[in-house]
Amino acid sequence: MSNIVEANKIKTNKISQIFADQKAFIAFLTAGDPSLDKTEEFILAMSEAGADLIEIGIPFSDPIAEGPVIEAANERALSASTTTDKIFAMVARVRQKTAIPLVFLTYINPVFVYGLERFFKSCQEVGINGIIIPDLPFEQKGEILAIAHAHDVDVITLIAPTSQDRIQMLAREATGFIYLVSSMGVTGVRSEIKTDLAAIIKDIRAVTQTPIAVGFGIATPEQATAISQLADGVIVGSAIVRIIAEHGQAATEPLSHYVHKMKAALV
Repeated sequence: MSNIVEANKIKTNKISQIFADQKAFIAFLTAGDPSLDKTEEFILAMSEAGADLIEIGIPFSDPIAEGPVIEAANERALSASTTTDKIFAMVARVRQKTAIPLVFLTYINPVFVYGLERFFKSCQEVGINGIIIPDLPFEQKGEILAIAHAHDVDVITLIAPTSQDRIQMLAREATGFIYLVSSMGVTGVRSEIKTDLAAIIKDIRAVTQTPIAVGFGIATPEQATAISQLADGVIVGSAIVRIIAEHGQAATEPLSHYVHKMKAALV
């Protein structure tokens, strides 16, 4: 992997920096949908349009936390012969052009198959700042945390509405930012978010000042405005992936327009 990364790689911004004096807009896309060249182009376009952090999904055959929109993106990416090695090479190219924080979203199986030490060493070499693993239980994080932190990669903590009895325990251990899941179920656009996010955020704030970003179901500027009044950041995935599905190779301009509009809605 080291031969992929040139000596003049741009120094990356830390995740914590994006929350320092603003509300952060976090955009998700699936690597390899519709191609890795386009993923690179989309990341750079969304960064220029105002995204503060990009989550890059590593496609997987059984993405249990994903709704139909992102599940279909995983299938398209895998059909395009997207591999973890190719994704690392794509990220290395991106790192020649932008310092925006980059976070992988993946499942534990691809990480284990790749090899823990090899995976996180490669993350460090190409400039990945963090990782989100939805199917990694808190109680089993120990081995992952040690290796990830040794390679300067934050393991992002997910807190769901069902975590009520464990919210503060989860929050105390969080680094980078806390991914607060807005609603029960899998990812996907929702017309209304009914979870009492204010109460959950109050519980988190009692034990940590780690920034909180809310995801799952957010798609409109109005939703982004409402969420940003409570949290430090807003995460959008399915709405972005749906734009890519609709426009394919020509998605760059629609993505830029959408990200600009959503970033402007944060207060």
